[in-house]
Amino acid sequence: MKPVETLEDVVIRFAGDSGDGMQIVGTQFTQTTARLGNDLATFPDYPAEIRAPSGTVAGVSGFQLHFSSIDISTPGDVPDALIAMNPAALKVNIGDLKPGGVVIVNTEKFVPREFEKAGYAADPLADGGLDKYQLVRVDMGRLTREAVAGLGLTNKDTDRCRNFFALGMTYWLYSRSIETTRDWIEQKFKDPWKQANLRALEAGWSYAETVEVFTSRYQIPAAKLPPGKYRNIVGNHAVALGLAAASARAEVPLFLGSYPITPATDILQYLAAFKAWGVQTFQAEDEIAAIGSAIGASYAGHIGVTTTSGPGMALKTEAIGLAIMTELPLVIVNVQRGGPSTGLPTKTEQSDLWQALVGRNGEAPLCVLAAASPADCFRMAVEAVRIATTYMTPVILLTDGYLANGSEPWRVSELSELPEMKVHFETNPEDYHAYGRDPVTGARPWVRPGTPKMENRIGGLEKQETTGNVSYDAVNHEVMVKARAQKIANIQVPDLEVHGDADGVLFVGWGSTYGAIRTAVDAARARGHRVAHAHLRYMNPLPANTAEVLRSFRRVVVPEMNLGQLSLWLRAQTGVGCISLPKVQGRMFKVSELIEAIALHGLEDAK
Repeated sequence: MKPVETLEDVVIRFAGDSGDGMQIVGTQFTQTTARLGNDLATFPDYPAEIRAPSGTVAGVSGFQLHFSSIDISTPGDVPDALIAMNPAALKVNIGDLKPGGVVIVNTEKFVPREFEKAGYAADPLADGGLDKYQLVRVDMGRLTREAVAGLGLTNKDTDRCRNFFALGMTYWLYSRSIETTRDWIEQKFKDPWKQANLRALEAGWSYAETVEVFTSRYQIPAAKLPPGKYRNIVGNHAVALGLAAASARAEVPLFLGSYPITPATDILQYLAAFKAWGVQTFQAEDEIAAIGSAIGASYAGHIGVTTTSGPGMALKTEAIGLAIMTELPLVIVNVQRGGPSTGLPTKTEQSDLWQALVGRNGEAPLCVLAAASPADCFRMAVEAVRIATTYMTPVILLTDGYLANGSEPWRVSELSELPEMKVHFETNPEDYHAYGRDPVTGARPWVRPGTPKMENRIGGLEKQETTGNVSYDAVNHEVMVKARAQKIANIQVPDLEVHGDADGVLFVGWGSTYGAIRTAVDAARARGHRVAHAHLRYMNPLPANTAEVLRSFRRVVVPEMNLGQLSLWLRAQTGVGCISLPKVQGRMFKVSELIEAIALHGLEDAK
């Protein structure tokens, strides 16, 4: 009986060729871990090429999972264990592995031909470079073929089951049951694939249990989460659920017009399954048609939504201006990725902030929101719909590749817990004016086309104040420009909250930097340093107390995955100078990087 060691948290990473099923086994390990009650955060890492040459570093696919018995906010800086299915996966990922960590390699692939494709001059298992790790060599190919013998599969087909062999080993190593994955396989596959995958999974478990390849086995107790019903949720799915829930709460049907683009496509695919709940989805022929259909749906009395990523956002720009001019409720979800142009399709970045804030012709302000975590994508999608329908304005919701594909536990909300959304369609023609404004919100009336005696002009030409007729009058244009801007300024958003010490150094973040900043700040405070964290979800308008908060700290540091867009926006809006901490590598901030930044920016003399 091997000793069982109890750990507080663990970070593991599965890595292999893009066809090795690393996302499948990572997702299955995540689902099993979620059912066991651990807090968790995941980070799938996809290659940019659809099918890079086999065995090359360009084709490596990875899935990192951080699971814990305590509250966590990031997928972890460095893995405790790496499962490498080939030399290329080892080469790409071994530099991140913690010294003393476990590295499990599939020795079947560690042959000269594979070394050459991965860029190794010699066998990396024999040159001493892995001496600082716990190296576990397993011939997964041979063992999998033995496990599935007699099912009539070819060697190529058998090789597709190796990922489940690796998963079975990992389940044993971290004291996870295979039952959740067993049930999934039985529902997902038909024979002989069902039997093959089940045999491979069980063989991996049994091999780890019976063969003396591991010195220890580990267990991670369940986390103490607040009471409630939880499920593991991916950011894109959270956005989709938030949009659908907001539609139900507002009692207004949802229409999504979208064009597939990485990494936003899952929102379209997920919402397409919600037909029974009155959700309509339309896959357009291009990005312009997609947003055009969503604007048309908003005009017709639906909650119009369109989803995209950076390059698609550029194509939608003129139509966004049309939605601003016609003052219709529209939600635009931009799942950011590395740019410019097609850039880094599968890597994360926060470089579309300025595009969202000011990237349109003319004076065209609108509301911009940003989600902070995969689960927060639900909340901010609901908020985007609430603001769009309350103030009759387009709203941009910014997420990014990390949030879109990452996951974490989410407490399932009841519809009654969502903010109240009182949507009113005007039907009384008496004293009706198409561009008459609500005295509090500045919103114009929402009228379904065909409502008797309430016809009005639409289109992108400037509107006459009150009547909405086309106008080229100079003074009227200035009045309308200021009215549209004031409407955005009128949007009521919560105050900016500060976590940590009330003086010293303030770290301000937005979007997916939340977890890394919060974890680094908590670690620094535990060491006696005076540091705090404020996180922005409302980018325009900013919370009313933003300037007050920033001025109350000796120094303000802004980590973000661009070259300083938020720091410039904060200076422009508040007059407070901020220290920019940029990162544009297609990768998330590590907690260790931010702890170093805390020291670098004068934390020591703020004790």
